[in-house]
Amino acid sequence: MENENKKFKIVIISGKGGVGKSMLTSSLCLLFSKENKITAVDCDVDAPNLAIWLNETEQWQRVVPVNTFSRVKIDYDKCTNCNVCINRCRLGAIDSVDGKPDINGFLCDGCGACEAVCPHGAISFISTQSGEIKTKQTKYNFPLILGHLFSGEGTSGKVVSEVKKEADKFESELQIIDSAPGIGAPVLATLRDVDFAILVAEPTPSGFSDINRISDVVRRFNIPWVLIINKWDLNEQETNKIEEWAGDKMIGRISYDNGVLKAAADFTPVMETDLKVAEEIKIIYNRLKKRLEDDLLN
Repeated sequence: MENENKKFKIVIISGKGGVGKSMLTSSLCLLFSKENKITAVDCDVDAPNLAIWLNETEQWQRVVPVNTFSRVKIDYDKCTNCNVCINRCRLGAIDSVDGKPDINGFLCDGCGACEAVCPHGAISFISTQSGEIKTKQTKYNFPLILGHLFSGEGTSGKVVSEVKKEADKFESELQIIDSAPGIGAPVLATLRDVDFAILVAEPTPSGFSDINRISDVVRRFNIPWVLIINKWDLNEQETNKIEEWAGDKMIGRISYDNGVLKAAADFTPVMETDLKVAEEIKIIYNRLKKRLEDDLLN
């Protein structure tokens, strides 16, 4: 895959958590890095674990704070208790306590409406740290960028955007991105400007429903995509249904193997084991390279 004028961004995504998305991402990072200059990016900021699958959890070379959320401050010396802010808050995050407006930090999303409508200039915003970005050069000779949203913060999409900005500073042919599961704000932020998506499903009725939903989102972004079914042999009937639905988007199956869990517990990347799934992922990798050449590089 050689194209000096374009940095391709490949995202691995799933409709729900626990289907093997990060395991596959780590494996593809190791495989692609043998032939391409890559950057590994963990945009699952609520539960980043790509570093665990790569056994790269320590010795971060750079930690960058992310200040994306502003907390509301009320100057009660200026406040006249007019209740304009209470009436205008669309989230009901401001209530009257002992006759004075009080902010519920769990409901407030920092939209700034209260500051705009306050006739006395009593409301202002204070920037706070809601997360951090960690970067390091891995022993596999590619950089890893990881985003982490602090507990209780509600700005995952903004943190993802900052992670992607940090990742763009690194020179590479490919960015391989581990997305959050589902279809929420962090996923939408991850999909922006992505070139190709790899969807990972599990063979259950709920898994089928979830992958259907995320495929709709990917289509709305006009992103070419393929599908992989993990743990396919746990429900062959459901696997066949998903394969029929996916058609030519289907590029491979990965078997269920208890050894994967043991490898994760031992901090051993799957591609450094002799497990059957490692060979299956190599086959998927070769098919993926061909699909990328057909869909993107020609």
